[in-house]
Amino acid sequence: MKTNTTNKNPQTKYYHEKYPRQRQAYPGLESKMHPLPDCGEDTYTGTGRLAGRRALITGGDSGIGRAVAIAYAREGADVAISYLPAEESDARQTAQYIKDAGRRAVLIPGDIGDEKFCERLVARAHKALGGLDIIVMNAGMQQYSKDITKLGTPQLVKTFAVNVFSMFWMARSALPLLRPGATIITTSSIQAYQPGKDLLDYAATKGAIVAFTRALAKQVAHRGIRVNSVAPGPIWTALQVAGGRAQDTIPQFGMDTPMSRAGQPAELAGVYVHLASDESSYTTAEVYGVTGGNHTM
Repeated sequence: MKTNTTNKNPQTKYYHEKYPRQRQAYPGLESKMHPLPDCGEDTYTGTGRLAGRRALITGGDSGIGRAVAIAYAREGADVAISYLPAEESDARQTAQYIKDAGRRAVLIPGDIGDEKFCERLVARAHKALGGLDIIVMNAGMQQYSKDITKLGTPQLVKTFAVNVFSMFWMARSALPLLRPGATIITTSSIQAYQPGKDLLDYAATKGAIVAFTRALAKQVAHRGIRVNSVAPGPIWTALQVAGGRAQDTIPQFGMDTPMSRAGQPAELAGVYVHLASDESSYTTAEVYGVTGGNHTM
């Protein structure tokens, strides 16, 4: 019997050492992180599952958004990404990966915490791509706070605007443009199910996203539009080094999971591809956990 030499131990397949302490101003740049997150730049291989489709991805400059953008392009989709102006350099790198896959890349900078920008974002992406088939609501704001009495209203409002209100604004603008077969994919978190005490406002938004996803899915199912969510666990992205967690917790980031390490953005790309493709045609109102073993139910 031949031994299968292609399987890799998931505990050691990606970076699994302690992370060095590092701090960036919000929102942070992936290009300045050490080690760099793995977004599948050198590993993701497409098979044409999204050929001819047109996708809009928020937060597509880096992290999970970049991994999804690379995967979608290599699966045959044209991709528009949104990002904050401060993330322009990361966004241009992502755009180059999309172009290298032979697909169109559209860059739309702006703040999804602003209602008018969300409306313009959908309209611009629809026009530039000639339509929309996939919307990935991925961008998020995460700032840790150890004490609710010191959690200021400006941070609270901004976190909900970016993480939750933007989904209402984008969905409201996009639904008149979407045709049967279109998909919407939101990004929740393990924090919706196992909230951390230092991420009170962030965890609350991620719980809201689960409810939003399931309710919207039921509302639009009769139109042939599916809505699902992905719930990542601890994933190595710029969120973590730009105020998303306390500096003294960075070295052990992700080591408290059953997998004993943090995840990499590349490990989520396949789930986003599956939910955008016809392979998941009977799946809606679901949340897919990619959590390293910290279950969502």
